[in-house]
Amino acid sequence: MALVSAALVLRTNRTLSVWAISAGLRGGFSRGFGPVQSMSAFCSASSQTVVSERRGSVVTIGINRPEARNAVNQETAQRLLEEFTAFDSDPDLTVAVLHGIGGNFCAGYDLKELAHQSASLKLEQDVTKGPGPMGPSRLQLSKPLLAAVSGYAVAGGLELALCADIRVVEQSAVMGVFCRRFGVPLIDGGTVRLPCLIGLSRALDLILTGRPIGAQEALAFGLANRVVPDGQALQVALELAQQIGSFPQQCLRADRASAYHSALEAPPFREAMQYEFDHSVAVLQLESVAGAARFSSGTGRGGAFPTSSTHDDTRAE
Repeated sequence: MALVSAALVLRTNRTLSVWAISAGLRGGFSRGFGPVQSMSAFCSASSQTVVSERRGSVVTIGINRPEARNAVNQETAQRLLEEFTAFDSDPDLTVAVLHGIGGNFCAGYDLKELAHQSASLKLEQDVTKGPGPMGPSRLQLSKPLLAAVSGYAVAGGLELALCADIRVVEQSAVMGVFCRRFGVPLIDGGTVRLPCLIGLSRALDLILTGRPIGAQEALAFGLANRVVPDGQALQVALELAQQIGSFPQQCLRADRASAYHSALEAPPFREAMQYEFDHSVAVLQLESVAGAARFSSGTGRGGAFPTSSTHDDTRAE
């Protein structure tokens, strides 16, 4: 879960295009996927928390904070929202692939930032008016999004993966509601999308226990759509995206929209998202800040769970 200040509240107007400045910057080819267009042409990739590349009609969006297992901070949340919104509004793009750079998909919100910046905690209350805490989690995209999952996809990182239509998951990947340990609620659609995708019973198993699950169990649950060898999730996701992008797009998008409508509009998606936010936001000050402080001091690293009520598990990360 990411925490976004009022300054980062952006309206998710699908006419917004933050890529306009790089519209003419093309060059290079990448493994048969056509011309590559860098969306970060004006800064080095290493300085960007989110790195995007255009591969023909497919765009990859990479979370680039490997030193923090790609945990999302406020800057990253804003950048993700910008990239997702730009993808959805660009008529030349058909499919996006979200992935993590450096071996992990996303370890959730940066709890160290929460522990040290809780005083400035400000969130947009209306889910129709601003970004989700993790950035793009409140969006309902009009075009397909795939997730290439490696390493950890936990807590808010799991919620980002749930935003995708299809998840390609590597054999050693770990998924789970790890934020259960620190009193940080699912506030980016996790309680809305997870039951819809895998059923209420299995969703509650993960939500209540916070336990980690591997790729094969995720596949059995329907959380993973494909399981691939380590190191191949992005390439397989790109190949799948290219295939999806080759179909007649208006028909594909109409069928996709109808499927989402039937699954999420009863009750309405935004109503469910609003319920989740309204009933969880108070928890942030009651439990999340203290939990973030425990994490920041070393508790629970490496996905360790407490073995007693003392919460004294200090396994090294």
